Parts: sequence; C-alpha cells; structure tokens
Amino acid sequence: MPTLRLALAQVNPTVGDLSGNAAIVREWSRAAADSGAQLVAFPEMMLTGYPVEDLVFRESFVAASVAALERLAADLAADGLGDLPVVVGYLDADGAARISAEAEPDRGPRDALALLHGGRVAAKYYKHHLPNYGVFDEDRYFVAGDFLTVVRVAGVDVALTVCEDIWQAGGPFAVARAARVGLVVNINGSPYELDKDDVRLPLVARRAQEAGAAVAYVNMVGGQDELVFDGDSMVVAADGTLLARSPQFGEHLLIHDLDVPAADPEAPEGDLGEMSVRRLVIDPVPAAPSTPVEGGVAERVTDEAEVWQALVLGLRDYVRKNGFRSVVLGLSGGIDSSVVAAIAVDALGPDRVVGVSMPSQHSSEHSRDDAADLAKRTGLDYRIEPIQPMVDAFLANMSLSGLAVENLQARVRGVILMALSNQEGHLVLTTGNKSELAVGYSTLYGDSVGGFNPLKDVPKTMVWTLARWRDAEAERRGAEPPIPENAISKPPSAELRPGQLDTDSLPDYHELDAILAGYVDGDKGRDDLIAEGHDPAVIDKVLRMVDVAEYKRRQSAPGTKISIKAFGRDRRLPITNRWREPFDR
Repeated sequence: MPTLRLALAQVNPTVGDLSGNAAIVREWSRAAADSGAQLVAFPEMMLTGYPVEDLVFRESFVAASVAALERLAADLAADGLGDLPVVVGYLDADGAARISAEAEPDRGPRDALALLHGGRVAAKYYKHHLPNYGVFDEDRYFVAGDFLTVVRVAGVDVALTVCEDIWQAGGPFAVARAARVGLVVNINGSPYELDKDDVRLPLVARRAQEAGAAVAYVNMVGGQDELVFDGDSMVVAADGTLLARSPQFGEHLLIHDLDVPAADPEAPEGDLGEMSVRRLVIDPVPAAPSTPVEGGVAERVTDEAEVWQALVLGLRDYVRKNGFRSVVLGLSGGIDSSVVAAIAVDALGPDRVVGVSMPSQHSSEHSRDDAADLAKRTGLDYRIEPIQPMVDAFLANMSLSGLAVENLQARVRGVILMALSNQEGHLVLTTGNKSELAVGYSTLYGDSVGGFNPLKDVPKTMVWTLARWRDAEAERRGAEPPIPENAISKPPSAELRPGQLDTDSLPDYHELDAILAGYVDGDKGRDDLIAEGHDPAVIDKVLRMVDVAEYKRRQSAPGTKISIKAFGRDRRLPITNRWREPFDR
C-alpha cells in the first residue's frame, strides 16, 4: 500500500489581498516541501479570502483572481516547487453572474479549487453543494459544479472537493466511492460556532465511510468581519478513525503520512451518478521520505477556552486587517466592559488598548475603583473623563427629565469615545452583550456607539462564565487575574439613576437568556416557550422587547459570531413588521 505524505496548510488569508494571499501559499508550500510533502492543500477561496460576498459580481475581481492563480503557479515553479502538487481555492467564472435574464443557468461564477503543478494550472474543480442557510448565500453568488476531479498522485487516486461538499450526503463523496479513489481532499472556509468542532469529526468520519476512502479536511483560520474561522483541520481513515488533527485558532501545517490503496488501473471515469469524473495523472511528484511522520492529534480545549480564543482572534484580525493601530472603550467597572477590556488586552497587548472611565454623579465609588483596578491589573492606558459638567451644560440649555436624562449621559460618553477615536485614531469598541442587544437594553448613539463589538453574540450569562474562566486561567498560569472579583459578583447596573439595577427593567438574566435562546437562536414560538416551563407573562414581555428592537440591532456594530444564530448575518427580520407571537391580552 503506497504512503502519501500530506500537508494541510491551516492559514489566515485576507479577503481581497490577492498578492498577500499568494505570498502565504508560496511561504507555506516551501515549508511543506521542506517537510517532504507530496501534496499540500490550502483552504477554500485561499487566493481571494472568504467570503467575498458581492465582489463576485465584479468581473474585474474575478479576472484578477484567475490571473493571480496563473501567476502563482508560475511563481511556485520559479521557487523550485514545480513538482509539488498544490491545491488552492480561488474564484473562477465560466459565464456572467446570474443578475440578469440573459445569464445562462449552468454557467457563471464558481467557488473553485485548482491543483497547481509544473508551473501551470493542471486541474480544476467547482464546488458542487452550495449552502444557502445561516451566514451562507452561495446560491446567490455561484453556479454548482457537475464534475468530480480525480488526480493520480504518487500512485494514489485523490478526489478534490470544497467545503459544503462534505456537509451533505451524496454528490461528490458518493461519486468518489464509485470512482474508487483512495483519498478525498476537502478544502474549507468553515466558520466557527460553539461546539462545531464536536460536529466536524463525526461528519468527516461519515463522509469517509460513504466514500470508502480517507479524508483530508483543511480549514482556514482567522477573522473576517463577523466571522472567525477556527481551523481544526484533520485526517480521517476510510473507516472513520481519526489519524491527525490540528489545533484551533492558530496557523498550523499538519504533516501526516497516510497509507492509501494504490490506484485502480480499471477505475471508471465519465458519468458516475449525478456527476461525471475527470481524471488526470500528476507526474513527477516528490519521492516519499523514508522516515515516517505522524501529524498528531491536538488536544481539545474547554468551551470557555474555545469561545475566548474565538473572541480574541476575531477582534485581533478585525483590527489588524482593517489597519487600526489601537482600540478605545468605556471602562465602567461593570462586567461587560471588564471582559471586553480583557479580550482587547489579550488580542492586542495593553499598550494598544485605551480604557476611559467616564463617571457621572450616579457612578458608584466601587465602580470607579473596579475600573481603576482592572486597568492596573492589565496595564492598559487608563484615563478618566468626568461627564457631569458636559451633562449639566446640556441640561442648562434643554429641559429634559427621566429617561431622556439617562440617555443623555450615555450619549455624552459616546461623544467622548468618538472624539478620542477621531483625535488619536483608535477603533471604538462597544461593550453590549447579546442579551441586551436582543431586548434593546441600550442607548442608541450612546453605549451602542462603536466600530466593533466583541460581545455582540455573547449572552450575559456567558459573559460571567467567561470572566470567571479567564481569571481562573490566569491563576492556573501563575499570573494575576485581569478582572476584579467585584466586577463579576456585583449586581449589574447601568448607573444612570440612583440605585438603578438591570433587574428594574429586565427579568433575571438566567431566565432571560433561556427565553432568548429559544426565541432568537431556536426560532421557537410562544407556545413552545411555555411548554419549556417559562412564565407566560415574562415570555410576553421579553418577546415584545425583542420584536420592537430590530431597528436598533440594524444599527449596531459588527461583532464576532460564536453561536448558531448571530444577529445580523444569521437572523434577518424586517424592521417594519406587525407580526407578534399570540399572547393573552
């Protein structure tokens, strides 16, 4: 049985950076070659970054992608890597985008991969299954492929597939079995959500058994707007046994020697079920090294560690890829701003994080102390800007009372943060959590102001869990916990009026989050929530708050997605909408 040395390059591309992404391919292909690899695979849409969204409709961008692919093939050969087969995702098109009546239904933009060898594009494959759920709109952008590419590498038949092809039964993997391949390579842009790594391994194992072949699954890593990709690349044997697995949330080159059945000289081609098979022999390729290598299986981490790493990476890449030097946030001493500050320091370092305490006459002494304590623990740039004189100036010229005065304080704070952003070039981080965003518990153009929100998809109860985990993790490493215990344990309050608590306006957060998980994440109705044991009166209150806050959510900053249904990309509801869940009036 031949042994094929695989290299899976779990790397971090940037959307639109064709030259930078090509440079990553060249760098990591060199590392793969130096490790004796006979085949190296990069993620989905590696050359263009993923997702490219409406850039698909720009013919200039499609042409640039194709040109960059051809240039990359030549550059790899010039680097002395011409014999190494390199699988790389890119954007292609064999017709106009489907945005007019003249478009051909079976031609258009393609989510494609290419195998580069000998200084040229030796083979192509077009993604067959196009997801159209959650954050995916691929039926809007792409035309599905109808053939399976099988390349013979070092005496082994390898089928090439893209992302969603592995998430659905049938199609490429069923055809791969009929084509009698020994290995299926699947390149991915699979976004992170909590527990997705627990889903991937059984999925890949099922597809391996369906194909009757080993599967090499390579996924990208890094942040792209609201999405974060966690890597988690792996190699699975034909019987579903896990052979090697990369860590999450970091770039990694997985090198693994895989024993694969020799290619069947009588293997069929042409039409096999719902797809046809196109075959190609790749020769020459590097010789198999004599010393065997196993890629190893990276240790899994806890859910809290997984989410924290996702939030850190999502913020870091948003700042880095968009050219910001630093971030600024309001540091109130409460749990949300404390957790955001800790995430920012972990992502960027304390010298690139500015925390601003903006006390009013209602700010408690302990909150001011907690903000200062966190700043001391983390080493961030800490400033104090009292807002009461500015609030008083407004009130001297306008007759305001009640909620208007409360919101005025939040908006003055927003003005201060945006002024510092304009003056010093910081990205403003907003600190509202998913629970508050769901029910509209925020001030528009006040505490909601900002360019990015690390907690946008994090429920309030999870914020507390993450805070305790981060402090415990610091203690485990012998470091000082970044978040003061009092910031975690005290009752949450916006401190916009005397004695104010969040529970004055909202149910207890544990009850609120349970209802929101059903209504927002699970699309459950009122009757379903009652059947789960929730109080009908509380349900009615929460659902009203969620429904009328859609206009606020549309204006909220982007933030890292960690759940199955994040606001924005996942959950799309009309603002003008009179449908309400039936309730007792």
